[in-house]
Amino acid sequence: MDRDAALDRAAEIVDTVERSANPAADDDRLPVPVREVWVYGDVALGLDPIDRLDVYVTKDLHMRGQTDQEAEFRERYGIAGVGKTVDADWAAAYPEHLRANDNGHAAPEHCLAAHLVDDAEPIHLEVCNASFSDNVTQRLKGAMAREAYGEILDPRGVCLYADGRRDDDALAKLRGGELAFPTLTEALEMLGLDEDAAAEAADVMRERRAEATGRTVRGDVV
Repeated sequence: MDRDAALDRAAEIVDTVERSANPAADDDRLPVPVREVWVYGDVALGLDPIDRLDVYVTKDLHMRGQTDQEAEFRERYGIAGVGKTVDADWAAAYPEHLRANDNGHAAPEHCLAAHLVDDAEPIHLEVCNASFSDNVTQRLKGAMAREAYGEILDPRGVCLYADGRRDDDALAKLRGGELAFPTLTEALEMLGLDEDAAAEAADVMRERRAEATGRTVRGDVV
């Protein structure tokens, strides 16, 4: 992906999230409220081109409780939980983006991914209820305990939107390649991994990334 195109896509995602904070119409909504938008990994390092655009969003719970429409969506689309876990007005405006988990319930992370990213785009979306910094730490602890290095979240991130405010200065610095980050191995060492573990984890993370194609998404709860 061309770097400028990747940053344009990141800006478009921020635009969509910003509109959803005060929607003028149902088609401005998102399935769940989004509190933060980050980009991380290769796009933060100034590489051009990049293999994939990594985007992290912090979501809040859907609290409106439009449960009166749940039966209608279950009957029409075979998906439960609309109005409970995702916004029913959004689902009515974007039924093509409705996605369910293995239990047949509306899955906020997959609905967000379908809304924000096209199938074939080389974009990975991380969706979590916790902020990027908190999740980096929690994921590292869990991954090291299980030796599941592929689950580690690249800590080199830049916040573009938080709590209703966008950071155009951060985006401008990304476009200008003005931000400096360590290598992935060095970043993992800074989080407490020893040199050998950091190098092994970085290799596994790069291999897993190289295997990914098109849109990918991961939902997480901390």
